[in-house]
Amino acid sequence: MRFPRCNQIHRTVVFAATAACLVGVLCHARKARAQEPLSVVQSAEYEGGSDFEPFTEVNRSVCRYQSDPGPIASWFSRSYGLSGEERRSLADKHAPASLMADHVHERGEWMFEYKYMNMYMEDNRTGSRTISDAEAISLGNALGTNFGATPTQMTMEMHMIHIMYGVTDRVTAYTMIMLPALTMDHLRGPANPAGAGTTFTTHNSGFGDLTFGALIMLAQDESNDIVFNLGGSAPTGDIFRLSSIPTGGAVDQPLPFPMRLGSGTFNARPGITWKHYFDVGSLGVQLQTDLPIGRNYRGYSVSDDYQLNVWYSHLLTDNLAMSIRLENRWRSNFDGIDPQTPDTVISTNAELFRGGYWLNLGLGVMALFNGHLLNVELVPNLYQDLDGIQLETDWSLAASWSKAY
Repeated sequence: MRFPRCNQIHRTVVFAATAACLVGVLCHARKARAQEPLSVVQSAEYEGGSDFEPFTEVNRSVCRYQSDPGPIASWFSRSYGLSGEERRSLADKHAPASLMADHVHERGEWMFEYKYMNMYMEDNRTGSRTISDAEAISLGNALGTNFGATPTQMTMEMHMIHIMYGVTDRVTAYTMIMLPALTMDHLRGPANPAGAGTTFTTHNSGFGDLTFGALIMLAQDESNDIVFNLGGSAPTGDIFRLSSIPTGGAVDQPLPFPMRLGSGTFNARPGITWKHYFDVGSLGVQLQTDLPIGRNYRGYSVSDDYQLNVWYSHLLTDNLAMSIRLENRWRSNFDGIDPQTPDTVISTNAELFRGGYWLNLGLGVMALFNGHLLNVELVPNLYQDLDGIQLETDWSLAASWSKAY
């Protein structure tokens, strides 16, 4: 396995912060659990003459309201003391919108999901320092690149159709069709025949790599799930398209690596997720990887990708939740060389300028309407340390609709 460069002190701080988040969430959940009102069952036992201490009038009204909500009020109700299948049916039943592969379905149950993702990148960065477009060209020239152009900003959109099916109560099969749309803006460099200092835009879209696999429930009790993702992807995305736009129509060139629709290889995508459900919310930890197997027909393999996520989802009502997530992401540089994408032309052609470390914060909302789950998450970047010269990530957005049948 190939790991990208990462500052050891910073990595230690990140893991310490992640651990602190876990401890803080657990303490908050324990405190909230201690303060929550008594259940409807306890109310009934008290009114039937049990040894429970008397309720206040407020607690009585809350319990009566929860036991018999009206058609509108039911959307705003909160239930306590649920366990098992009932608890897993509330608004926080799935991970935040940017994540997948965190849950299984009952035998014979189908789930259909549409997911949209958008990542926006502007300005270049070397290491952890942002640089101007002019410096990206001058520094790139000193490093032997960006003579043809430098990227200035990029939008990466992805439309996904996700289908899941419960093979058994503990094994769920899934597949996902990926439809990326990529747009990148550039500033031409000193050796470009179309003229230095002028701008251009390239675009590419189509089918991406097909993702598939099985989610296996390794262990489960009333409040905990451990799910293993036996996943992979097939190279259905195009990785070689020519364009003369960069040179103003003078010469056809292959689109650089970030503008390609797939990896060109079969990839292993194993992962594991642990989720714990409280009365007031849920906590999750997920390790997900994306590992190319061998090199593609162009002579290279894309980054090894490792993502470590920790999140907490808080239930405002049974049908509405908010989430906060911390993501650590490591990517290695590419392995091998595509002979038709020389590093001298542009930094996005350089195989050794693809790795780095990203720390992202996710803020999400989940809403449940008659079994339809709407899941939205905004993800600003907190920190990044990139190899070579690369576009820096500013933010990403994920939004999904899903329904199980």
